[in-house]
Amino acid sequence: MAATHACTDPKHHVHDAAGFVAAVEAACRDRGLRLTPIRAYVLGLIADAGRPLKAYDLLDQVREGEGPGAAAPPTVYRALDFLLGNGFIHKLESINAFVACHHPSSRQHSVPFLICDNCQSATELEDERIVDLLDDRARTLGFVPQAQTLEVHGLCAACSRERSGE
Repeated sequence: MAATHACTDPKHHVHDAAGFVAAVEAACRDRGLRLTPIRAYVLGLIADAGRPLKAYDLLDQVREGEGPGAAAPPTVYRALDFLLGNGFIHKLESINAFVACHHPSSRQHSVPFLICDNCQSATELEDERIVDLLDDRARTLGFVPQAQTLEVHGLCAACSRERSGE
């Protein structure tokens, strides 16, 4: 299933799950990492969801599916740790869910997200200025940032139009 929201930077976005997994496989080869079958399977499920996927929903899909890891939930969590640690997915802290990163060939990075409270879509804002501005402002105040999570909740354009009756 393709994501239903528009990309904020379409040249970086891989629009299908198989293409996304292939891009991550290439990035792993380039970085000397190993994308094991369970890691690729979990990544494919997240990419195919087209929306944020909670860990419990992911575990249910793995158990119900015929892919690797069906009998071993800890392997799913280890796969998530690998995918997060290498920047292939993002964790949306406020809703405790995972989404595929729109930049499968880049290293781990911070990005702001717009999260729709109605349809649960998440749009990765691909604007480094926002991240840099927060980082610079924190450092100006003598704060040494180690991680950044910026999630804006509201209604996506489609849900906003639907609510207003357009």
